[in-house]
Amino acid sequence: MSKNNTPTVETGKPAKQKKKGSGLLGRIIRRFFLLLFTIIALAVAALCLVLNLVFNGPSPAAQELLTMALIEASATKWVPALFIGEEAVAEIQSSENIEMSSDQTDTSLVVVQKDSAISATTDEWANYPDGIRIERVSGDTYNAHVMIIRDPSQVYLGTSAENGTFPNRGKRINQAIEDHGAIAAINAGAFNDDGTGNAANGSTPLGLVMSDGQCLWTSGKQPGLEGFAGFTEDDVLVVSSTNLSRSEAESLNIRDGCCFGPALIINGEQNMEAYNNNSGLNPRTGIGQRADGAVIFVCIDGRQPSSLGGTYADLINIMVEYGAVNACNMDGGSSTVMMYRNTYGQLETDEETDSEVVMVNNYSLLQSEPRRMPTYWMVRAAE
Repeated sequence: MSKNNTPTVETGKPAKQKKKGSGLLGRIIRRFFLLLFTIIALAVAALCLVLNLVFNGPSPAAQELLTMALIEASATKWVPALFIGEEAVAEIQSSENIEMSSDQTDTSLVVVQKDSAISATTDEWANYPDGIRIERVSGDTYNAHVMIIRDPSQVYLGTSAENGTFPNRGKRINQAIEDHGAIAAINAGAFNDDGTGNAANGSTPLGLVMSDGQCLWTSGKQPGLEGFAGFTEDDVLVVSSTNLSRSEAESLNIRDGCCFGPALIINGEQNMEAYNNNSGLNPRTGIGQRADGAVIFVCIDGRQPSSLGGTYADLINIMVEYGAVNACNMDGGSSTVMMYRNTYGQLETDEETDSEVVMVNNYSLLQSEPRRMPTYWMVRAAE
């Protein structure tokens, strides 16, 4: 009897031969995962090396720009401190205090003229039957999308909460715009987000939320919020350099509003503290109003090879270019999104999308769908 057919002590049966194929497959799998782990480790090491070179390199400007870009994002705000420490991060965040002459909108400077032509010979809205005009502008580091809404009475603060009850799990804006039946929407105010995929993220607003004349939520004078934007019953956008309390908003007859900031423009005066701030390159969202009452939505694309993002200064420059006399920064980053119901075919698309909601701006490469959030600036169809 051959050696391989020798009976085993335990069973008395011939010992099984080890299959060569299964051993080869196991080695291939192990080597694949070893190679994958090595590639990931090298990529992380290379990224850390690049970050260290920027954070501790010879260019203070590059250090400041990268620091502010990272700390504005929920998921990466902890990164700069690993390389330069908490004190250095705090120093970069601080900027020269240049106070504005007014900290709140003078509503008398806005006179709503939604039915008038832009001039005696040119009707700005002749080719826009739904009263919405969309344009694209570009800067050195960004692509931006500007939406002008003729009638400010159509702009309101939509919420994800049913019956105005928070907190519920926040809705994605593409779902919310359908639920509201709105013709356009952008993201709005601040909300709780710890940078994880927790289901509670996007459910709870921060600061004051006013909708249809009712206070739906308030967490008081929330630290870190540097502004408020809201429309009065007379459809004038009030921008404040601080987040308002419920009583302050009610005294101003605010019908719809929310908190974020900073204020960008108040009564035609630019916020130079924000303009000169080392705010970094990120996706940005802003809301503003012209002297004739037309509302301006701005979304700046970011975190893409073709559009790294914009700063507060970029957002202010766009608002000024489009005639804003009051404007406020809203939540940005991966929250930044602009949607439009393309009923009249204003936007060129690859497929037939008339009467369907389309996304005007582009997501960052870090996401595949809109974030969940509690509030949105929406535009209802004209009556």
